[in-house]
Amino acid sequence: MKTCLLLCVALVLMQLQYGFSQQQPKRKKDPGDGRVRQGGKRVKPRPPKTKDPGVRGQSLLTQVLDKGHFLRLGNTTVLPSGRSLELRCKGANIGWTYPSYLDTFNDSRLSTNQIDKYGQLVLTAPSAADTGLYSCWVNLCDGRECSVDIDRNYSTYIFFSDKDNLFVPSLIHFELVYLRPDRSAVVPCRVTDPQARVSLHREVPPEEVSTNGTDVTFDPTRGFVLQSPGPELQGVFYCRAQSRGAPQISTKFQLLYVEVPSGAPFVSLQTSPDSVADGDSMNVTCTVLGEPEVPIDFNWIHPNPEPSRPVQTHSHWRLVKRGLGHTTRVSQSVLSIKDLSSRDYGSYICKAKNKYGETAVATDVHAG
Repeated sequence: MKTCLLLCVALVLMQLQYGFSQQQPKRKKDPGDGRVRQGGKRVKPRPPKTKDPGVRGQSLLTQVLDKGHFLRLGNTTVLPSGRSLELRCKGANIGWTYPSYLDTFNDSRLSTNQIDKYGQLVLTAPSAADTGLYSCWVNLCDGRECSVDIDRNYSTYIFFSDKDNLFVPSLIHFELVYLRPDRSAVVPCRVTDPQARVSLHREVPPEEVSTNGTDVTFDPTRGFVLQSPGPELQGVFYCRAQSRGAPQISTKFQLLYVEVPSGAPFVSLQTSPDSVADGDSMNVTCTVLGEPEVPIDFNWIHPNPEPSRPVQTHSHWRLVKRGLGHTTRVSQSVLSIKDLSSRDYGSYICKAKNKYGETAVATDVHAG
């Protein structure tokens, strides 16, 4: 009896142990477990690649090398001049920009096309003058309105190297560069070889300008950058470049220091003669002092605007050096009236407008 009881207890314990072992959770297999190369060596698992949300995707701007071969372009590209260029940009509606030199003369060597799912730019026989920034972007259109997809906008600066033209040719043989104390200025002696050794020189007295990496720096895509330049840098300058052959000289640059700050025009009015009477002739002169390269638009309001009235206006401007070599643009508009009558007396208003704003000034004209 006792033996039978012990046997039953043993059977119950075995059953419980078997049931417990059946309920044990299985360990999830690691993706790298059991990964074996040929030869029986176990491979260490690689962590999955994750995208950094702060990193922009790779450029979709490519150069066609030959049939079926493409080169993804970076920020700058150096290519030999004379060899035709084909660029492609992936997208269904692609826009392009390229050096304005090619647009100025409506150059037939350049063509852009939209082909299925990519845009194409072809430039035949590029020269050193075609050196510059080439960009493409995807247009997002909703009906008639389109906008640029800022996340798919790609650019590359292409140097078309030419050993006979280390500097990008310019149509202007003597360029003006305006210096202002509140902003940087650029002497635009761009090069076709980013590895060329370039220096900036004053013509009189002959001396080289030190490039210290702070006040004066060189950027092959722009030229020499002058930070906060002063009047001591005005004068005639040129650039000198050397690569593998003899040194070459750029076009010349006249650096002028600007006295007048940016802003709406500063206007003054003057009547000549000071005293008038019926039958006299009169001039009213509107004068603006401003930045050398900022044009002025003039508009007049006068008491007798009848079409039959012989009122004439003409405008002109000139650059004037003032004080310690400061340069100012003097713009003038002159309103002339002959054979004055009572209808011509009253208020004369000159409106002068530039890209910063508009200023109106009035003067009264009376007999006597």
